[in-house]
Amino acid sequence: MSESTQFFKQLVDHTAVLVTVQSTRGSAPRDAGAWMAVFADSTVGTVGGGHLEFDSIAYARQLLQQQMTPSLVRYALGPSLGQCCGGEVVLHFERVGPTDTDRLSRQLLGARTPVALFGGGHVGRAVVRVMLNLPVDLTWIDSRDEIFPPELFSRVRCEHSDPVQAAVADLMPHTCVLIMSFNHAEDLDVVAACLMRRRERDDLPYIGLIGSKTKWASFRHRLEERGFSQAELDYVTCPIGVSGIADKRPEVIAVAVAAQILQVIA
Repeated sequence: MSESTQFFKQLVDHTAVLVTVQSTRGSAPRDAGAWMAVFADSTVGTVGGGHLEFDSIAYARQLLQQQMTPSLVRYALGPSLGQCCGGEVVLHFERVGPTDTDRLSRQLLGARTPVALFGGGHVGRAVVRVMLNLPVDLTWIDSRDEIFPPELFSRVRCEHSDPVQAAVADLMPHTCVLIMSFNHAEDLDVVAACLMRRRERDDLPYIGLIGSKTKWASFRHRLEERGFSQAELDYVTCPIGVSGIADKRPEVIAVAVAAQILQVIA
């Protein structure tokens, strides 16, 4: 379960203090926007750990007990806190409750990068598990309606599309696309649909295809026969995932792919 999901689930019935990194100067453990929710007997998220977090949790619990107004607190990350970062962090403390859910959802989730995953196999499932904790808005697409685990329906947008490539036309602008369906014919059709959309709209920043260099060489030849140029084909990333990781276990591939998506987002 992602941190934001945990937070909103608890906030339905409880009051918390939301601690947000307002600003930083110099070396700091987290960037502006990082957050932690402090409940009476638990916390969700982190603003950096160590004494900074210990002290901020203690202060947040004072706010819970005394119903104090929102405040800004400056922390110098030096000898006084026993942290060697040497920078400065300003934290914002705010009491929140169930009525703040809609506002906080917009504030904390912010602009999330849309990612479309085509394929519900072992690697696809592993990728979904990793992506749930990343700042992405995930759509999971397959031509087999029964492939999606029911427990994920509330956390991932699952879409049945037959033919599967028809879903490409309706993707959100600036979607990063991952293609790993259950057969090569579907993969090829999805890649072709993505390239056609790039030609028409130029709004898919990443098209990633699972497979070997040999698979991509075969696909390139077939896509050339469909009229795509070398320049257009160069937009496809295959194999996918950050370089230097040879392990082919689904969980490892998923981490490598997620890291590559984060590079694209950055």
